[in-house]
Amino acid sequence: MKNSFLLTFLVTSGWMYAQSTPTDSIQKPTFELEEVTVAAVRVDTNSPVTFSNLSKKELSRRNLGQDIPILMKYLPGVVTTSDAGAGVGYTGIRVRGSDATRVNVTLNGIPLNDSESHGVWWVNMPDFASSTESLQLQRGVGTSTNGSGAFGASLNLLTDAVATKPGVELSNSLGSFNTLKSTLKFTTGLLNNRIEFSGRLSSIQSDGYIDRATSDLKSFFLQAAYLDDNTLVKALAFGGHEITYQSWNGIEDKEILRTHRTYNSAGQYTNEDGNVEFYDNEVDNYKQDHFQLHWNQKWNALISTNVALHYTYGRGFYEQYKEDQPFSEYNLTSITLGSTVLNTTDLIRRKWLDNDFYGATVSMNYTTSFADWTLGGSLNSYKGDHFGQVIWARNASNSEIRHRYYDNFGNKKEVNTFSKLEFQFASQWRGFLDLQYRWVNYEANGFKDKEVDKSFDFFNPKAGVTFNLNTNNHFYASYASAQREPNRTDYENGNPVSETLDDFELGWRFQSGRSRINTNVYYMKYQDQLVLTGAIDDVGAPIRANVGDSFRLGLEIDALIALTNQWTIHPTVAVSNNKNKNYVFKRDGKIEALGDTHISFSPEIVVSNAIQYQPSNPLQLSFLTKYVGEQYLGNIDSKNSVLDAYAINDLSVQYRWNFASLIDSLELNLLVNNIFDVNYISNGYFYTYDDNWSQPNEIKTIEGTGYYPQAGRNFLLGITLKI
Repeated sequence: MKNSFLLTFLVTSGWMYAQSTPTDSIQKPTFELEEVTVAAVRVDTNSPVTFSNLSKKELSRRNLGQDIPILMKYLPGVVTTSDAGAGVGYTGIRVRGSDATRVNVTLNGIPLNDSESHGVWWVNMPDFASSTESLQLQRGVGTSTNGSGAFGASLNLLTDAVATKPGVELSNSLGSFNTLKSTLKFTTGLLNNRIEFSGRLSSIQSDGYIDRATSDLKSFFLQAAYLDDNTLVKALAFGGHEITYQSWNGIEDKEILRTHRTYNSAGQYTNEDGNVEFYDNEVDNYKQDHFQLHWNQKWNALISTNVALHYTYGRGFYEQYKEDQPFSEYNLTSITLGSTVLNTTDLIRRKWLDNDFYGATVSMNYTTSFADWTLGGSLNSYKGDHFGQVIWARNASNSEIRHRYYDNFGNKKEVNTFSKLEFQFASQWRGFLDLQYRWVNYEANGFKDKEVDKSFDFFNPKAGVTFNLNTNNHFYASYASAQREPNRTDYENGNPVSETLDDFELGWRFQSGRSRINTNVYYMKYQDQLVLTGAIDDVGAPIRANVGDSFRLGLEIDALIALTNQWTIHPTVAVSNNKNKNYVFKRDGKIEALGDTHISFSPEIVVSNAIQYQPSNPLQLSFLTKYVGEQYLGNIDSKNSVLDAYAINDLSVQYRWNFASLIDSLELNLLVNNIFDVNYISNGYFYTYDDNWSQPNEIKTIEGTGYYPQAGRNFLLGITLKI
């Protein structure tokens, strides 16, 4: 009954995410050339793929310093979380219950997922929403893309389009937890109708909701473009530097969770006098620079091509104070002081990652009145160095300055080719065929005295049809197969195998005037799915394991209804059933058959709603609601692993003044998050271990749970000046 009431309330309100086309300041030929960049990875309403779009205008309403995943949280089936509790710093996203390592992300068609972890760390690209022209989220397998295969969704971003007129944009915001964001953007416009230079500098600071979960984020974006009627060449350089105090431990003690929701155990140690203190530099410190060169060419009315080169350089470390560490784990010898032998010491360590990722992508598009054919592929190479340093020790043993206690590597090569064809085979019918081949080789060490040298050959076919009943109603059906290799953490924790997914989608799109309804059902059948076990490692990274057979079955509704010229509602509903088949678990030293169990981190209902009121052109008010049903943090259906459902509400107010003088516009944005001050938890972890110390002749399985509390009522206020 409670859920029924919530559903009724949620569906009766909404927020407009209009499917606008970002062409306000771009000539049509220029925009068409821009689209060549993502033509190989994007789809439209003629394609049998489930997707949602967000434009620059839509992103800007909430772009006050929070990460891109937080800006996407009102899309269907999306669940987001923040380690620091307020959307600044490390953030995460799940789509249809699949975590970020299973969401394929491309930026201008270039793979963005880390080659080893498969994750995307948005904290390395702070304020990137300010340089994003549009994004498309394809739920399910989606269409073929470069990079690792998609098992939950594909997300592709297009960076700022070429501007025809010069301009300067100053954007500043402030808010709760001493959050400050400053952004400076500029563009020269088209010089001699051919050349444009543009750029951005950003700075974001926040204390975070969680204790000491501070963020100090810097980023830049530079672009040079040349264009004529048929050619667009873009050179891009962008990057970021993040320093965040670690907050990935969560809270395991429920009493502390009740009395001190902001508690953070990271950096905690006991000094020589027996007092508890916190190390002041328990931080993650990482830099990442990206370079891209794109050449888009329209050869004639039928053929266009895109060729791109890319290089990413990442380097950084996380620093930790560790107590009573065995010398043997750091390749140090014991110390003998008289009759006393010291085998442990307190120390400060840094774990480094230094990596290079480079390659090329290419695609050709051939379009006629009845067919659209794209042929493409990529070559990519990744080289990663993993090493650790001891920068201080209470008892230094035989160490040298910046003693290096491990030195590992991870190298990856990938070849990807695909061919996609959309064709009209009857007056109302359109077909879709997508064939992809991926070859992957991964070499790495540092896995408990074993090395990995694995090669994978994946063939991923996709096919579907679209039936256009009339101008208002479109139906589609599709099948997609995807295969995916394990990541580095999987090898660290076992002997994983690749996973396979068969994705079936059936959808209906309705469009009438300013209103639309997108509805789809899906069935995702997995073999050897690498699901989250619920446990995390010592750096907060989730641990995964193969589970055999599993499936996800769901219904998604995404509606946009213009009630009047002033009122618009936008409800979304995602209802699903997510199960492991015939799951087995070792409890108290014995194997138990648990039957069908819930897949971890997969709520059965995710609903968003919003209502937008625009009494006049300059003023817009939006009331937003998000409901996430209860979910299990593990796969054994333990009551201890249940994460409670939650519903939160946000309020957004936007006012814009337009001028005809030197100043183009002035815009104020107010965002009040969680206006009803709800204590909620959006993420957590669950683990088990065998305890045979208290009862030597009996093994007892112990369960543990941790939680990541999110902020109560908080606000962000921004002002943007465009000249």
